[in-house]
Amino acid sequence: MESVSGSEKRILKREQLLRFREENGDRRIVFTNGCFDIIHRGHVELLEQARAFGDCLVVGMNSDESVNRLKGAPRPLVNADDRAFVLLGLSSVDYVTVFGEDTPLETITALRPDVLVKGSEYGEGEIVGEDFVLQAGGRVERIMMVAGYSTTSLIEKMKQERK
Repeated sequence: MESVSGSEKRILKREQLLRFREENGDRRIVFTNGCFDIIHRGHVELLEQARAFGDCLVVGMNSDESVNRLKGAPRPLVNADDRAFVLLGLSSVDYVTVFGEDTPLETITALRPDVLVKGSEYGEGEIVGEDFVLQAGGRVERIMMVAGYSTTSLIEKMKQERK
């Protein structure tokens, strides 16, 4: 990712996560993840609330290939570089890390966050990495989602309005 803003320095590669954790051992690291294909109010509110649980918010973002496997064509609508750039423009987001797997488990085990955050639509035992974080002494937080906001519903609304 190339940028004149310097945001590329805040994108952590998988191999940097362990060192990042070690260098920031005194900080409470919060992690959440998602596709963030079209960033909307629901995303922003979740990220702001997640950031409040600690000193540093690292957002795991699905790669283009991962989004395509999970959501199907033509997703993603916005490429990974641009999605990361927008996320890093939010004051609540300190770092972004992109993962190519369908789940962020490998990213979570490399980062070892103190707090794992997801939306309240996930029940107990349904959050990827939950067991790992809890066994490591961390905690898992579920945040109430903003009703009516999802990328899929926005895409559907746009399709309906075009008819």
